[in-house]
Amino acid sequence: MMLVLGIESSCDETAAALVTADRTILAQRIASQDEAHRPYGGVVPEIAARAHAERIAPLIAATLADAGLALGDVDAIAATAGPGLIGGVMVGLVTAKALAMAGDKPLLAVNHLEGHALSPRLADPALEFPYLLLLASGGHCQLLLVEGVGRYRRLGTTIDDALGEAFDKTAKVLGLGYPGGPAVERLAATGDARKVPLPRPLLGTPEPHFSFAGLKSAVLRAREAGGHDPADIAAAFQQAAIDCVIDRTRLALALAGPVGALVVAGGVAANLAIRAALEALAAGHGLRFVAPPLALCTDNAAMIAWAGLERMAAEGGAGAGDPLDFAARPRWPLDPAAEPVRGAGVKA
Repeated sequence: MMLVLGIESSCDETAAALVTADRTILAQRIASQDEAHRPYGGVVPEIAARAHAERIAPLIAATLADAGLALGDVDAIAATAGPGLIGGVMVGLVTAKALAMAGDKPLLAVNHLEGHALSPRLADPALEFPYLLLLASGGHCQLLLVEGVGRYRRLGTTIDDALGEAFDKTAKVLGLGYPGGPAVERLAATGDARKVPLPRPLLGTPEPHFSFAGLKSAVLRAREAGGHDPADIAAAFQQAAIDCVIDRTRLALALAGPVGALVVAGGVAANLAIRAALEALAAGHGLRFVAPPLALCTDNAAMIAWAGLERMAAEGGAGAGDPLDFAARPRWPLDPAAEPVRGAGVKA
């Protein structure tokens, strides 16, 4: 039974996990940096990188100890090699290289987005290719046709802000603190979305791309105008975001061709209102709806280890691996052949 040590450090979570090929998570630890970044209302890259450097070695040691294992028991080391905040990515990748060299183990340089894309298969053995994936997080918002390991066709992407970023900025406007996504969701549950008119950017356009910058700006204007309950603003923002997501995903389903499931992954997949709307959309199309458990939605190392195991299975077992000089990448698209989106910046 193949066993992989996964390491994740692409943003503000330092994480390690041990995962086997039969989908068993033997141990996993995550060290959050929320308290360090809360005074700034968002992630400060330099603070994040230093925290990763301080925590990563003891975290890996503790994860191995939790499972009663040593480095010699591991078959490969998988680490996020991008995309992400480059300082943090380098900390995790360099650590993985050192462990791979010391233990004479294969190094698996994993695309963080692929970790999210394949994480639903870690939790659901019945999920088969192809499936349509909504990948929504703080840094990314894409619709992808997942045809197999390493085979991704991008159907839609954001031309400006990602959905998770818009949630965090809305939280900041409303004074809800950091992390913002869960705070907006909680407040929205007590508000009335009908009381604050907000736009639905790109709704009804013929390509399934996203835009959330205008929605974020409309939230700011509503807040500055006064007269609106913050709970109503939060509810209106969340409903506008859901309307955009459902409209764009419905279009992507029409473009994708036959798929067996509609899947959501990434940090925003933890939002229960968005999950419910996507589940209803899937049911209307006669599709299974699959979302990872909440613990696998946000950044974690189990998904990185699993992506490494998927690669090893696809590439011939323990012979798979990457060179020790593999470079960390701040940007790394899952579909490098996708055409640039008009009006989009480097995020697309």
